Amino acid sequence: MAGCSSDVDLWTVPLVALNVTVRRKLGLYLNPKNTVAADWMTVAEEMGFTYLEIKNYEASKNPTKTVLEDWQARSKDASVGKLLSILTEVERKDVVEDLRPQIDEDVRKYLESLQRKSEPPLQVAEVDSCVPRTPERFGITVEDDPDGSPEMFDAFICYCQDDFHFVCEMIRELEQTDHKLKLCVFDRDVLPGSCVWTITSELIEKRCKRMVVVISDEYLESDACDFQTKFALSLCPGARNKRLIPVIYKTMKKPFPTILRFLTVCDYTKPCTQAWFWIRLAKALSLP
Repeated sequence: MAGCSSDVDLWTVPLVALNVTVRRKLGLYLNPKNTVAADWMTVAEEMGFTYLEIKNYEASKNPTKTVLEDWQARSKDASVGKLLSILTEVERKDVVEDLRPQIDEDVRKYLESLQRKSEPPLQVAEVDSCVPRTPERFGITVEDDPDGSPEMFDAFICYCQDDFHFVCEMIRELEQTDHKLKLCVFDRDVLPGSCVWTITSELIEKRCKRMVVVISDEYLESDACDFQTKFALSLCPGARNKRLIPVIYKTMKKPFPTILRFLTVCDYTKPCTQAWFWIRLAKALSLP
């Protein structure tokens, strides 16, 4: 049976290496509440999630999947080795033993993919490297199926790293509630190893219906945010299809970006309208 080499240190392999099939099977084991064996709640507690966070995850259709995604997004310790260690510590060796062959295979494929991307491309005389040969890109997000349809999203979230804590709140309010929206959060959903600008353009133009722009003083200093915003604006001149939705979640010292001043803003800083903030944003993202 094919698998990763025994000398691979799984503690250095990020959780993103695990594909959709393994994550789905983890959910089948851990989602059901079990009075005897440890379930997803016990695992989430070992990962460092608080009691209130775990209670909020109960509203999720697949809490195991959601916990893994959030852990992967916010923790530097989120590795395949750490996950196996937690499952062993909570006495779910049955899960480890059943899924270990598939986990090893995912790790092997992930490491091979990294190695291929690090190797210099072969230059063939009759191939023009400036012309794209694949009209549609597959295998760029965690849940992409290379043999099927690409993963689609309701909205791409444009943010800088300093605002990531608000993005996590956005995930909880829009994905893990009755709104059931699907957000594209780069640090959580995009597989490593590809050109940032190419993948970002692909996601904004072809995979996401809309883009939420988290505006802050730090956003104004981000080259990546500047590129994403201008690219999205170029796809909808005059905002005719409501593609961009600017969001302000904290008081700014710098002027609001000029290129977004003609768009209606969703403002979280006004206490009198905070109760409607998430409802308005969810409704805007739910439009066809």
